[in-house]
Amino acid sequence: MRIRVDVKPNSKVPGVEAVENHLVIRVKEPPREGRANSAVIRAVAEYFGVAPGNVRLVAGASSRHKVVEVPER
Repeated sequence: MRIRVDVKPNSKVPGVEAVENHLVIRVKEPPREGRANSAVIRAVAEYFGVAPGNVRLVAGASSRHKVVEVPER
C-alpha cells in the first residue's frame, strides 16, 4: 500500500501522527545526505510493524512531501 507522508525534519520530539489520509512524521535528523529519509523509513516501519527493508520511498526523496510503499499485512 502507498501512503503519503509529510516530514518535519530537525524536530525536538520525534513521532508519527496519523492525520486524515496521510502521516505526519517528525524526525530529529536534518534533511542532509539522506539522514531524514532514513529516519522516515525507520519510523514508518516501526509504525506499521514491518522491517525497514520492506519500506520503500517511492516519491519525494528531496521533498518534505513523500510517498512510501509498505507491504500489505
